[in-house]
Amino acid sequence: MMNPFQGWELLGSLTSIPPWWQGGLVVAWLGLVLLVAQMLHRVAPTSPEIVRKTVHIGSGNVILLAWWLNFPALVGVAAAILAAAIALLSYFLPIMPSINSVGRQSWGTFFYAVSIGVLIAWFWPLEQPVYAALGILVMAWGDGLAGAIGQRFGQHKYQFFGQKKSWEGSLTMAAVSFVVALLVLTGVEGSLWQTGLVAGAIALVATALETLSFLGIDNLTVPLGSAAVAFFLTQIL
Repeated sequence: MMNPFQGWELLGSLTSIPPWWQGGLVVAWLGLVLLVAQMLHRVAPTSPEIVRKTVHIGSGNVILLAWWLNFPALVGVAAAILAAAIALLSYFLPIMPSINSVGRQSWGTFFYAVSIGVLIAWFWPLEQPVYAALGILVMAWGDGLAGAIGQRFGQHKYQFFGQKKSWEGSLTMAAVSFVVALLVLTGVEGSLWQTGLVAGAIALVATALETLSFLGIDNLTVPLGSAAVAFFLTQIL
């Protein structure tokens, strides 16, 4: 499996710098995402869900930095544990009001951090970081845009095991998940017919799991489910 970042001169220079500088880049990126969130929270305080989805998408892309910079698995897992701990504290202390003030009980931020740690621990030792990246990016972009579109344009509602959803949001989840999976897999596998088939299966599974979003559990099930489907189907096809 090829690395889509191979041949990038900048990559070679960044992966050779000390780990603490690499970590600084990640911290800087996350700091920028949180800064944007706070600015949006002040500009549009009545739309906390939109602010949260901005952080959701922005922070999910940190997995690309971890992949690009070839972070050691131990560093990635430790960072995820720290993020999960901060997320837990934020539910009891006003640490991240712009993220958690969504008007409903959710452990989504905590599950999001846990999913990153689990995927890094799973796929980094296998030297298959593409599947960890795919799972997180499907969650970041698919669920992030589905929530935004569903809230803004969701006119056709339905309920699934008590969870209120919209067809507009679910179709967005399916379409974005397919595009993300197709782009990531094409980048490492090349343009093959199997790639489209796997991307389609990922989109279906991710959308089904996203409908079961009780307490934000989809932030765990969607990344893990998407990565697992991609990994096992790629081995078979």
